[in-house]
Amino acid sequence: MNCEVCQLKELEVEHFEIREVLRCILHTIVFHRALGLIRPKDVDLELFEITYVQCGDVELEKKIDERIDHFISWVEKHPNKKSQICLSFYEVKSKQPSWFTNKTERLYWEQWYVNLNVTQHPKHHSSKSHHAKVVVDPGESATEDRSSRRAMVEASLREVLFQIIKFVNEKKDHVPPISDGVIYFPYEITIPSSSDSAFGMDMIKRMLHSGHPTMLS
Repeated sequence: MNCEVCQLKELEVEHFEIREVLRCILHTIVFHRALGLIRPKDVDLELFEITYVQCGDVELEKKIDERIDHFISWVEKHPNKKSQICLSFYEVKSKQPSWFTNKTERLYWEQWYVNLNVTQHPKHHSSKSHHAKVVVDPGESATEDRSSRRAMVEASLREVLFQIIKFVNEKKDHVPPISDGVIYFPYEITIPSSSDSAFGMDMIKRMLHSGHPTMLS
């Protein structure tokens, strides 16, 4: 089984934007990989002029929010660091039981890497010319800067959403056959651990144990 990987464009966001941005991206991916009967729900972002679609599943929303909470906690402990969230879809296959292995294995067939660069917004200070009695209003300048930055983030987020839609439309051959009654493919959301390098090493270990591109649980 081939495991398709999509590296989404890196987004530079501030701390207070993380939750909305991740909700938008993760729900968009899951919605486009949903299989069965769902109740689509339009969600308007509060920080940006963007509307995305959720599957209308309370448990799904809860699980995604829990992973986002863990990610935000990690970011708070590792300020000003680039980071990833990995959303993986997999199949569960039965294995030949033995003394040393589990009875099932996870065969990963698609992985999405959400790349964020969480930054601290610089503080603005008032400035005064020594040659003229002109005082620059820091409030007005700061408002213009933040408005411009917000527009850039919104444009970048739109690019990521289009990237998701393009990938879903172009990459179809690797998607497993649909089972009766299944609404969602099994999935997991992986966030960095307490160690900066543990996230990448964990993914490498999975690949070594199972052989690329499938991975064991």
